[in-house]
Order: sequence, then structure tokens, then C-alpha cells
Amino acid sequence: MVFSVPITVRGYELDINGHLNQAVYLQYAEHARWELLQAAGLPGDKMVAAGIGPVVLEQTIKYQRELHLGDEVTVSCEFEFTGGKIFRMRQQIVKLDGTVSAEIVAVSGLLDLTARKLIADPGAALRAAADSPDVLSL
Repeated sequence: MVFSVPITVRGYELDINGHLNQAVYLQYAEHARWELLQAAGLPGDKMVAAGIGPVVLEQTIKYQRELHLGDEVTVSCEFEFTGGKIFRMRQQIVKLDGTVSAEIVAVSGLLDLTARKLIADPGAALRAAADSPDVLSL
């Protein structure tokens, strides 16, 4: 299942060249990931109460097209569970006309907040805690 959220580029997010600052693309990606968790019934406070927290271990971004003031985009999120302690989140930032502005891949894990170590099966832990695990492709 691909989840997405809409975002409009704001003036204070632009750089000297008049396009979206490179760091803001990653902020958009993180915003969408938190919205996905919320939609799955996993707001931050619920995750903390369950003793778990998502962590980003590595993140890559491929910039493809500029974004400018007022551009409307959707930011997608798609989990990829492959077994083991890590999973991937594949994301795209896409203009309303279908133009892909950026692709992001985040290698992530789920931290046991007490042991401070990655959980062996993050998919199972998320499935158990989520109200709507299908939103997480579980």
C-alpha cells in the first residue's frame, strides 16, 4: 500500500536560487513518515508507551526536478520489510502533474527504548502495536 500526504512549498523553505532548499526535501519525507504512522494508529506517544521508536540508519535522496514557491506536491511512503532488524521506506515527492521531484530511500529500524537496541522483527512489533497495520503494508 502506498500512503501519501499533500504539501505546498512555502516561501521560507526556499534557498537563494529560488527553489526548495535541499534539506527541506528530507523534512517533507520525515513529515510523511510520521503522518503514515499516525494513520496506522501509531502516534508518537503510543509508540513511546509501547517502548518502541523508529530510527533512520541511512538515507539517500535523488533530486530530479526543482520545486518552487507554491508548488503542490504529494509525498508518498511505502514500507519494504525484507526480514531482519532493518526495513526500507521508499518515498517520492511528486508534483500534481506527475513530475517526480525527488526519490528518497530511508533504511530504518525500530529501537527498543529500554534496551537501546534494534528490535529483531520490526514488522511484527509494528503490527502488534498498530490499530491499522494494513496502512504499513503489514
